[in-house]
Amino acid sequence: MADDRKRFAALKLRLPKIWSELQTDTDYEHTSVIIPSLSVNQEELSKVLGSSFYEERLLFALIRLRNPNARVIYVTSTPVNPDIVDYYLQLLDGVTLSQARQRLQMVSVFDSSSRPLTEKILERPRLMARLKSLLGNPKRAYLTCYNSTALERQLALELGIPLNGVDPELLHYGTKSGSREIFIEAGVQHPAGSENLHSEADVVAALIALAEERPSIARAVVKLDEGFAGEGNGVFIYPANRSDSDSIRDALHTLQWSSPQETYDRFMRKFLEMGGIVEEMIDGKDMRSPSVQMRIHPDGTSAIVSSHEQVLGGSTGQVYLGCKFPAHDEYRQLLHREADKIGRALSAKGVLGRFGIDFLVKQEAKGDWSLYAIEINLRMCGTTPPFHALEFLTGGRLNNDTGLFHTPQGQAKYYSATDNLKSPAYRGLLPEDLLQIASKHGINFKHATETGVLFYMLGALSQYGKLGMTCIGNSEQEAQDLFKRTVAIIDDQTDGSDHGVVESIFEHYLNME
Repeated sequence: MADDRKRFAALKLRLPKIWSELQTDTDYEHTSVIIPSLSVNQEELSKVLGSSFYEERLLFALIRLRNPNARVIYVTSTPVNPDIVDYYLQLLDGVTLSQARQRLQMVSVFDSSSRPLTEKILERPRLMARLKSLLGNPKRAYLTCYNSTALERQLALELGIPLNGVDPELLHYGTKSGSREIFIEAGVQHPAGSENLHSEADVVAALIALAEERPSIARAVVKLDEGFAGEGNGVFIYPANRSDSDSIRDALHTLQWSSPQETYDRFMRKFLEMGGIVEEMIDGKDMRSPSVQMRIHPDGTSAIVSSHEQVLGGSTGQVYLGCKFPAHDEYRQLLHREADKIGRALSAKGVLGRFGIDFLVKQEAKGDWSLYAIEINLRMCGTTPPFHALEFLTGGRLNNDTGLFHTPQGQAKYYSATDNLKSPAYRGLLPEDLLQIASKHGINFKHATETGVLFYMLGALSQYGKLGMTCIGNSEQEAQDLFKRTVAIIDDQTDGSDHGVVESIFEHYLNME
């Protein structure tokens, strides 16, 4: 194990040179190996409809093929429909479809089992040998993953290339408990509560302590350390007697879940396994849930990538449904300043790669905004694919001073996005059917105007009636209108206007001032 750590550290030393070359030479010859494995708790992942198709969310990384000397190896559990791949490649501005295809290797494991993709790759020695043969010069290659665990570290070691992501030794800082530790160290405001809890008794004691600290508290949240997308959170309603352990324990058994599959016994079993936290539920008249994407470069510098307004839903209002870019003007700069403190604290720990920080903000009586850091996700997040889409389609960049994204021509861009648009009426719709509908109604992204819709997770459409989309406009209103129009068109073409239990996501956007 100690030897593996040394080898992993030695490989990591290659990243600064690769990164430096990529910044200064747009034609730098290199190979990017993309493993979109969701190496997370598979029991929690099973709650997400069509989760196996989330491996398609990193297809925006094909933007790297704009470099005429870049090669991409993209591995998935099951084959990606060639029409989906071509859909992305034909949107690469300045690169012909045939040229891009020649430098792209789509590799499938042909294994649809509910296990992390990385695990499937590692147990196939012939596939590993094939991947090594496709690398070219390993000193000019690197590994990109959805998240980093011991599996991804082992894959990097087997391939002999560096992992462009967090060292698994540091993953604690991406748990709910580790996040709170970093917030304290960085001096960033966060909800009152307790971390590093490991039993029902710990939770009961923490809830009593929280009520003593916040005498008027009505609700709290009990969170699994490794929950994600709002799954793994239980909302606790305080009983009348908030200092009595028996009353608290009884109320704990009535936790409210986002997932109808969750039960108390099942939740507490996972809590005992992975630990978790208790914290106050921040309530207010005008509550919002912005997030900040950041990246720590191989040289240790941290940078803001983007900031969004998240749209949350589900029965407890904890589940990620989509996002708007950018975050609101009123508090965007405050959001960036607080995120920067967290980024510097993580950099000091040795964290590398992309990550996201979730916040809550509420407006006080005098009109000021109070900001609370909620959690750090040391991985790519739900807001990563839509921002990648914007970069992929326009070639623009974020203005660090304003937090706005501008194209090379100087036009500010806005979008509304979701990876959770779904309806039973969409089932049976093939990717090519959706693309024909989009083309017929003129909503596809157009390079001439740099506005329109880019769809993703198309593989989940036929089986689950679910897809993702990023609606790009030249103003917030234009992006929201395009979102609403796109949903209306798909519904009209599929008789899907009655979503039933499915959240009508665009209403969340329209209701946000």
